[in-house]
Amino acid sequence: VIDRRFRRELGPKIWPCDNNYGIDQSNAHIRHMEITRPYSQVINRLRRVKLRPTCQRIALARLLFDGADRHVTAEMLHAEAQEASIQVSPATVYNTPHQFTAAGLLREIVVDPQRCYFDTNMNDHHHFFFKGDNRLEDIPGEEVVLARLPEAPAGTKVTGVDVVIRVSED
Repeated sequence: VIDRRFRRELGPKIWPCDNNYGIDQSNAHIRHMEITRPYSQVINRLRRVKLRPTCQRIALARLLFDGADRHVTAEMLHAEAQEASIQVSPATVYNTPHQFTAAGLLREIVVDPQRCYFDTNMNDHHHFFFKGDNRLEDIPGEEVVLARLPEAPAGTKVTGVDVVIRVSED
């Protein structure tokens, strides 16, 4: 049974069920399977990358991953959490995307020293950054062709190349 603190932190819009994620207690064997309970996709996604599915992580992961791929800043995520009545501290909202990035669930896109975005699209791709309205747009990976990369420093290897093309209105 979900305790009151758990429900309060997730908020009524994010966590509607009352009985152990919607599972009948008499079916304990179901816990060992990938089950189709509310939020199971998010919970399983967190567990696959060895992140404990805390109520805050579940709520923020649902905001990030339910729906189409997108680019968000920590500030945007915090505003969405507040709008969804999720009681979570600003520090948690700022730290969680970095934890998701370290675990391989998000990509961090740094557009300037003061601003970074988190990208839910983990496929090979690059970005246009629209300076006027501070937004990113995906560029398919095959549309950017690099003729040559410099050799990596001794003892290292290139693990990826992220291209951000900054554009502005004429």
